[in-house]
Amino acid sequence: MKILVVDDSTAMRLMIIKTLRQAGFGGNDVVQAADGLLALEEVAKDQPDLILADWNMPNMTGIELLKKLREDGNEVTFGFITTEATPPMRALASDNGAKFLISKPFTVEMFEKVLGAIIG
Repeated sequence: MKILVVDDSTAMRLMIIKTLRQAGFGGNDVVQAADGLLALEEVAKDQPDLILADWNMPNMTGIELLKKLREDGNEVTFGFITTEATPPMRALASDNGAKFLISKPFTVEMFEKVLGAIIG
């Protein structure tokens, strides 16, 4: 499975990738993008199976990325890993096709629980 991790913080992207490994998902091909625009380029170049995106990023936010993908007919499995975990934000994410929202700070156990059903 190809996983695209999208976050404007390099440290956070590396932390997400490390947590994926710790949660038992290290055998997957993981690529990175620093914002939504770069993520769109990565999606066009090599379609990922799963996108894990931050909400707040420069150039194109995570929700803008999700909306653009859906407008283009792309139904890739999409989830947020973000500090934006209020009920209205969760509803907005869900309404636009996100499968999950993991709130920061996250744990290995959160990844195991949420991603286990998706990644297998």
